[in-house]
Amino acid sequence: MFGSYDVLIVGSGIAGLSFARKVADLGHKVCILTKKDRAESNTNYAQGGIAAVTSKSDGFELHVNDTLTAGDGLCDETSVRTIVEEGPERIQELIDLGVTFSQLDDGRVSLHKEGGHSKRRILHVKDLTGKAIEEALLHAVETHENVTLLEHVHAIDLITNHKLDSEVPAEETIIHGLYGYDTRSRKVLSFAAPVVMLCTGGIGQVYLYTTNPAIATGDGIAMAYRAGAEVRNMEFIQFHPTALFSYTNDRFLISEAVRGEGAILRNQKGKAFMANYDAREELAPRDIVARAIDSEMKQSGSNHVWLDISHKSEDFIQERFPYIYSRCLKEGINPAKHPIPVVPAMHYLCGGVATNLDAETGVAGLYACGEVACTGLHGANRLASNSLLEAVVMAHRGALKVDQFLAGHERQVLQLPEWVDGDLQDSDERVILSHNFDELKRALWDYVGIVRSTKRLERAKTRIQHLRKEIHDYYWNFKVESKLLELRNLVEIAEMIIDCALKRRESRGLHYTLDYSKKQPVAKDSVLQRKSKK
Repeated sequence: MFGSYDVLIVGSGIAGLSFARKVADLGHKVCILTKKDRAESNTNYAQGGIAAVTSKSDGFELHVNDTLTAGDGLCDETSVRTIVEEGPERIQELIDLGVTFSQLDDGRVSLHKEGGHSKRRILHVKDLTGKAIEEALLHAVETHENVTLLEHVHAIDLITNHKLDSEVPAEETIIHGLYGYDTRSRKVLSFAAPVVMLCTGGIGQVYLYTTNPAIATGDGIAMAYRAGAEVRNMEFIQFHPTALFSYTNDRFLISEAVRGEGAILRNQKGKAFMANYDAREELAPRDIVARAIDSEMKQSGSNHVWLDISHKSEDFIQERFPYIYSRCLKEGINPAKHPIPVVPAMHYLCGGVATNLDAETGVAGLYACGEVACTGLHGANRLASNSLLEAVVMAHRGALKVDQFLAGHERQVLQLPEWVDGDLQDSDERVILSHNFDELKRALWDYVGIVRSTKRLERAKTRIQHLRKEIHDYYWNFKVESKLLELRNLVEIAEMIIDCALKRRESRGLHYTLDYSKKQPVAKDSVLQRKSKK
């Protein structure tokens, strides 16, 4: 066994770091595991900002209503109200940590307006908000005596009481720790703890085109599902409407705030088209804008549309969007002079591991926070910039609940079961991994994208089932490595997305199917759960 802690945290984005700081302040011994460098997370790539009511012209009720409208009838209103109303206090804590949000010339905080918002309420640090928050939180945890941060450790699976006694009923599952693969030493380590907080972020790498970093492979959701936790609403995949088009699989996000500052979407003929789809035009919710772009591309046969902000001065664009401006210049595009070629890309998962408002799952000692979790805030479509808000609020609430849990928990010293690896070190069939990765990502992009049908979903399911068998056989016969672990998780994630999509016989929010164009009268969650296995 490598180490014993009060709390294990998987992931080092805004959710994991916020939670770590809080629970460590409460006196608990914390270990953060991250499979890459500590700053590599979805948070670090978040451009737009964090949504909260901080202006006198705004109000909680307006923010709540905007969130409910975007969620298309599937939001949990209690979750929405709680997170919206507790947001300003959590943002003040970020400011106290040293996050300096952009200000206007008169000293007031600069607030953006993004799609679906009725007011300007997006706090930001130019177009590098996530990076600024990540740096402040990292500094706070790196200097904390109760926090250990281990890089390049890839969580494999949760260790529950089923590993010790396979006869334990599923409803009595409790957490004892997890197995982690040290990618440097190439060894599997056992970590003991009565609490595991999953903050592993998103699933973007299951799709061919995504704005997510390479680490976004759905590890936390797959681990929780295998341990018996409930997973919800995996069909609701948010495709960001405007990613920078390139002839590679890379997709660089062009923040929604660019449209908030007046950028216009144009088709190949140079005509603005959003008024044909929604009265809110460029500031309609993301699902509507993404489908509009998809429709325009299919009508013209083009592989992108244009995002035009050339009516703004170069000084304005450089000051307001320095990162986007410099990245476009590297691609040979000056946004002040030429429109930007954009295309939708997978961006955010609105479903995930089901939790209550204290970040608890249905498995004792297992918690989830951030994009990995489904709290009911986002419903069928996330309102822009609500994700960072959810992370800081839920991390705070989760830390308080974990403190209560540990106070009533009698700490046991357990001998964790040894990890049993495959028999073979190297394989001349290792090419299977790269081939299967490509096949998986393309199948999801082609058949489980912005517009779906039952036939497309069934085709995808057939292909994924075949991949699952190949990967399962490979997993149990060969020694683990990061690529194999990620592929194993992504195949599980792909099946969850497809199964949830097939269950939903309606079009709602981000799930649009040609076979069921109308909404059901009552919105219901899609729920998946399986019994944990030894």
